[in-house]
Amino acid sequence: MNNENQDGQGAGLPTPASPQGQQALAIQRNQALSLDLRSSEQAADSDEINLLDYWRIIVKRRWTVLATLGIVLATTLVGTLLMTPIYRATTTVQIERDTIKVVDVEGLTPTESPADRDFYQTQYELLKSRSLAQRVIAQLDLPNDPVYQAMNRPSPWKALLGGGADDEEELSAAEADSREDRKLSGMTSAFLSNLSIEPVRNSRLVRVHFDSPDAAFSQKVVNAVAEAYIATNLDRRFDASSYAKTYLEDRLEQLKLKLQDSEIELVEFAQKERIVDANDGSSLSTQSLEELNTAVAKAQDERIRAEARWRQAEAATGMGLASVLDSPIIQTLQGTRAQLQADYQDKLSVYKPAFPEMQQLKAQIEELDKQINAEVANIKASIRAGYQAALQQETLLKEQVNTLKDEVLDLQSRSIQYNILKREVDTNRQQYDALLQRYKDVGIAGGVGTNNISIVDRAEVPVGKHKPRLALNLAVGLLLGLFGGVLLAFVFEHLDDTLKSPEDVEKQLGMSVLGVIPLLKAPMTPTRALEDPRSAFAEAYRSVRTALQFSTDTGVPRCLLVTSATPAEGKSTTALTLAKNFAQLGKRVLIIDADLRNPSLHRTLGKNNELGLSNYLAGASKATEVIQATETPGLMYMPTGPLPPNPAELLMGPKMVSLVSIASEKFDQVIIDGPPVMGLADAPILANLAHGTLLVVEAGETRIGVAKNALKRLYAARAHVIGALLTKFSAKHAGYGYGYGGYNYYSYGAQADTKKLAHRR
Repeated sequence: MNNENQDGQGAGLPTPASPQGQQALAIQRNQALSLDLRSSEQAADSDEINLLDYWRIIVKRRWTVLATLGIVLATTLVGTLLMTPIYRATTTVQIERDTIKVVDVEGLTPTESPADRDFYQTQYELLKSRSLAQRVIAQLDLPNDPVYQAMNRPSPWKALLGGGADDEEELSAAEADSREDRKLSGMTSAFLSNLSIEPVRNSRLVRVHFDSPDAAFSQKVVNAVAEAYIATNLDRRFDASSYAKTYLEDRLEQLKLKLQDSEIELVEFAQKERIVDANDGSSLSTQSLEELNTAVAKAQDERIRAEARWRQAEAATGMGLASVLDSPIIQTLQGTRAQLQADYQDKLSVYKPAFPEMQQLKAQIEELDKQINAEVANIKASIRAGYQAALQQETLLKEQVNTLKDEVLDLQSRSIQYNILKREVDTNRQQYDALLQRYKDVGIAGGVGTNNISIVDRAEVPVGKHKPRLALNLAVGLLLGLFGGVLLAFVFEHLDDTLKSPEDVEKQLGMSVLGVIPLLKAPMTPTRALEDPRSAFAEAYRSVRTALQFSTDTGVPRCLLVTSATPAEGKSTTALTLAKNFAQLGKRVLIIDADLRNPSLHRTLGKNNELGLSNYLAGASKATEVIQATETPGLMYMPTGPLPPNPAELLMGPKMVSLVSIASEKFDQVIIDGPPVMGLADAPILANLAHGTLLVVEAGETRIGVAKNALKRLYAARAHVIGALLTKFSAKHAGYGYGYGGYNYYSYGAQADTKKLAHRR
C-alpha cells in the first residue's frame, strides 16, 4: 500500500517540492489573483453603458415583456369598454381687456388696464369660481335634475358612513344647515370637476368645456356657464357704479356743508380786518407795491443812464460829445464855418489879412465859433438837467415804496389767519368740484350697458363621445405595457445572478472558457444528438477536445477531473463525450465514475454497477476486475460500484492515489467523472489528485456566488483548474439572436440529418 502511494504521488500528484508542484502552485496563485482582478475590473466596468447588452436582456426576457404588454393592453381594453361614455360640449367666449369707450371714465369700473399681465388669468379663475358654479346650479335647478343626480350619486360605503334616517331626525337646525352646506359644497366641487377652461393661444378666445354622460345636458350646462359669466361681469360693473354713486352723494353733502362754513368764516374775518383782495387773490397794497417796485427799477435804470451821459459830457471838451456831434444845429454851424474858412483861405492868396473883405470873413468865422460854443454849453446843460430830473424821480419813488412796504408788512401780519382760512376754502372748493364732476361721470357711465365679454360660438349637442377614447387608451396602454415589461425584464435580469454567457464566466470567475455546449430542445437527448457526428452538439464537444489539447504546455492533462459546482449541470455527459472523442483519436482512454453518491454513467452506458471503484478502494477487488470495456474502441470504463457510507474517506486513502498513478501510466487519457464541488468533500480531494480540473457550468442555472465558492474550494485544495465549460447554452434565450459569435457551430447537412434521426427514432 505504501509503495502504491509513493508511486501514485510520483506519477499522479505533484509534490510541493518538485518543480512541477511549484509550477502548479504558481498557476493556482495566478488563477486566484486573476479571479480577484477580474472581479474588480467587472465592478469598475459595471457602470459603463452598453446598449447591445440592454437589447440582449430584452430579447432574452421577451416573454416577460410580451406578457406584461398583453396584460396591460387587455386591462386597458376591458377598462375602456366598461367605462361610462362621457360627452363634452364646448362654448367659445371672447374676452376683451376693456369695454367699448362710449364714456371714458378712468377707474370707474373694475376692468383691468391693458398693462395688467394677470388679467386673463383672473378671468380664467373667475370662470372656475365656486360662486359662478353655484349660480349655474341654482339657475338650472341641477339638484333636481336626474342626470346630475346620477353623476353625483354617492357610493354605497359612503352612504353607510353617513348614518341612517334616525340620525337625521335627531339633527338640530344648526347641524341640518351645516349638512346642507356640505352637500352644496360637494355638488359645487363635482360641478367644477367636470368643467374645464382651455385658453386659445395667441388670441382672446377661451373654450369652456363641460363633461357629462348626457350630451344634451353638457350642452345646456356649458351654455349656462357662459351666460352666467357674462351676467356676473355686468353685475359687478353695475354694483360698482351703484356703490360709487351712493358713496359720492354722501361725500358731496359733507363737502358742501364744509365749504359753506369755511367761506362764511373767511368773509367774516376779512370784514373784521378790512382786507380786500384783488381779482388774483392778492391785496391792493401788495399790488401797488409791486407796481412801484417796477417803477423804481425803471427810474433807477433811467437815472443810471442819465448820470452816465452827464459824466461823459462833463469830462469831454468841445466837440468830444456824441450828442454834440449828432446835433443838427452844430452840424449846420460847422458846415457854414467850414465853407467860410475855405473862402478865407482861397482869398488869402490874393488879399492880405488886413484887407476889409478878409476882416469881414474873419469876423463871420469868429461869430460862428461863439454860436457853436454856446450850443455845446446848452447841450451839456440839457444833459445835466435830465440827470437831475431822473435822480429826483428815483428818490420820490423810493420814498413811496418805503411807505407802501410798511403798509404791506402790516397787512401781512394781519393776513396770516386770513390766508389760512382762504386756503381751506380753496381746498374745500377743489374737492367739492372734483367730486361733483366724478358724480356726474358715474351717473352717465352707469346707464351704459357695455360688456367686454361675448359668446363667439354657442355649444351644440356633441355627436361623438369625448372619452373614453379607445385608440388613445390602447396607445397609452401599449407604452405603459412596454415600459413595464422592459422594466420587469431588467428587474428580473438584475435579480438573476446566474452565469448566462461565456463573458459572464470569464468576468465573474476569471478563467477561460474552453467551450460552449448548445442547449438541446426536447425531445432531443445528448445520446441521440451525439449519434450524428455533424450535429452542432457533437461539434461543440470536439472543439472542447481541441481546446483541451492547448490548455497546458504539455497538452491535455493526463488525468482530467470533470466536475461542477452543483448537480445536473452536464458534467457526466461531458466526461463521457470527451472520453469517446479522445478514444476516436486512437488513444487508450479510461473513464472513472467517481461520484460515489449519485452515479449515472452505468445507466448511460448500459453497464453493470455491482463492482467498481468502491470495491477497489475498499481493497475487495483489483483494478483489472472492476474495469469494463465499452462499445467504443479504446474506451474503458470503471463504474462506482456499491455506494459506500463514507465516500470521502475512501477517496482520501492511498488506493485512490495509486489508481490515478497507475491509470495515468497504463492509459493515454484518464477522465474522472467527479461529484459536485459544493457541499461535498469528494470533488476537492479528486481535484488535488488529478493533473487538471475542468469546471462545468450550466448556462442560466449556476449562480455566480456558488460558482465562485466552488472555484475557491478547488483552489484551496491546490487543484489545477484549466478552464470552464459552459453547457446548455441557448443563444436565443441569452438574447444573442440566432448565433453567438465563435460559438455558433455549423456543419453541412446537420439540420437535415437531425430531422432524419428524429424521424427514425
